[in-house]
Amino acid sequence: MTPQEVVYKTVRFQSADRIPYALTPQYGSDFEWTGMNPSPDARPQSGVDEWGCVWENIGVSNLGEVKQPPLTNWAEWPSLNVPDVRDPKRWQALKTAREEAGNKFLLAGGVSLYERVHFLRGLENTWIDIHTAAKELGRLIDVLVDMNLYAIEKYAEAGADGYMWCDDWGLQNRLMISPASWREIWKPRYARVYKAAHEAGLLTFLHSCGDVTSILDDLIAIGLDVIQMDQQENMGLEELGRRFGGRITFWCPVDIQATMAHGTLDEIRAYCRRMVEALGRPTGGFIAKWYGDPKGVGHRPEAIDAMCEEFLKLSARHITSRATDSKYQ
Repeated sequence: MTPQEVVYKTVRFQSADRIPYALTPQYGSDFEWTGMNPSPDARPQSGVDEWGCVWENIGVSNLGEVKQPPLTNWAEWPSLNVPDVRDPKRWQALKTAREEAGNKFLLAGGVSLYERVHFLRGLENTWIDIHTAAKELGRLIDVLVDMNLYAIEKYAEAGADGYMWCDDWGLQNRLMISPASWREIWKPRYARVYKAAHEAGLLTFLHSCGDVTSILDDLIAIGLDVIQMDQQENMGLEELGRRFGGRITFWCPVDIQATMAHGTLDEIRAYCRRMVEALGRPTGGFIAKWYGDPKGVGHRPEAIDAMCEEFLKLSARHITSRATDSKYQ
């Protein structure tokens, strides 16, 4: 199978001939990326983005942090600079994206519906808005939804295979907001975007870290195909598999805060095997990944090598097991 087919069949639980992966350049990837350039969801290490958010670097991480949101008062809404996603200049890279991706799975980047809100409003203000300014909050989210709907059209025309954005919803042990508020405000808007993506032929991906178990059933119900989570141990690896395995595909590295950061090389390899067993199924449901900011989370080069090598062994072993298992004949 081509890399594109391996990802498709894994996500759809249609028995790919190996486990797909997105590892370091040394070890390879089944994915290529495309997106708007510039992206209205760009997150610079420092400086000012298109919306007017002032970013500062937070240390050794590749990530920046918004130090000055531009919409601290809803009275400033008329003067907010909303990027024009219909500007043709943003879409130049799409002309060759499919050709450059070749037989890899082409994943397109969208605009977050939660993180972008608190980049603009500030986190505290966003949480307060849920209870005191729901109408204004909803209007802002709907602007972001419309951006995604237009982007989906453009990506589908360009031959993309999947659609993804990043919204970290979880604290270490619970959602940042009440699940009830998430269901009231964000769930129907996520559903609109996922419905449009599926109608356009795109699989849906979401990066969300922290404990998101309280809304994962909801995300599955409204059409999320792949959850990309960099933590699992705070929710329980086997518990994730027991509750959600077989209904959604997990795209994960070894837990970046625990085993990957502090485990021995043998513990990291063993965790890789546990992940495949707990989160995957014989027909699919698991994609291997590395974490792209190793310095920011203190990952040792030898630990990254151990993880990538073990994932490749498990992928190759999957080919062997399928070839010898009568149920696949």
